[in-house]
Amino acid sequence: MKKTFLKIDQEFRAHWKHYVFQSFCAAIAIFLVLLVLGVEQAVIVAAIGASAFVVFAMPKSIIAKTRNVLGGYIVGIGSGAVFSLIPHNGHIASVAICALAVGCSIFIMVVTDTEHPPASGVTLGIASLGFSLKVAITILISAIILVLVHRFFRRHLKDLI
Repeated sequence: MKKTFLKIDQEFRAHWKHYVFQSFCAAIAIFLVLLVLGVEQAVIVAAIGASAFVVFAMPKSIIAKTRNVLGGYIVGIGSGAVFSLIPHNGHIASVAICALAVGCSIFIMVVTDTEHPPASGVTLGIASLGFSLKVAITILISAIILVLVHRFFRRHLKDLI
């Protein structure tokens, strides 16, 4: 029997319109984010891209809920900002601070019931690159755009995973 690496989800044939529509929604949301943020902030943009995947491929998931997306990003920005203020010299210290920032963001998200894994990517980006009000506002606006599109099309979205 010949094995193939290309596997198509069995649900695709029956629900292909959802797959196309939801992927298009994610692409439009990321387009808007990139217009504002730009590709220079790759770590931040990558986190928002992961959020777009969660919100549009798994719209019924708990981590795609408004509370989790917005709360997760607020925690992620806050943790990254706090840890970016800690003075450090050398590579090991910088790595340790970034790791602690991510660990702290995970802890706070779990304790406050605002788990949104991509938001820890924002924590890492801010802790390593430094806090910027423009980046923080853009992240929050991006998260709000994702949440609004998710809410607006809620009736038309289905879990694709």
